Amino acid sequence: MARIGRFVKDEFNFMEYLTNRITIDADLCNGKPTIRGKRITVQTILEFLTAGDTPQEILAQYPSLELADIYACLQFATDLMHRRYTIKNFQEYA
Repeated sequence: MARIGRFVKDEFNFMEYLTNRITIDADLCNGKPTIRGKRITVQTILEFLTAGDTPQEILAQYPSLELADIYACLQFATDLMHRRYTIKNFQEYA
């Protein structure tokens, strides 16, 4: 694989690295952000945390993860909140 800026290109696809731990690949988990190209989504980790699981409990269930991966999921969610969101009235478009 050759690294091209924020992308990694191999003969099959492109994978975008949002951070050094969070990746998006259209062919993996329906394009949802995943952890280091694994089939573990950021959403999954955030749901475990929301349900009250500790990072240590998550790491026990997913031994391929590192504590820094969990923190990267939290940082990713925090970064999304820095965006501006607008609520539009859909009746205007009907």
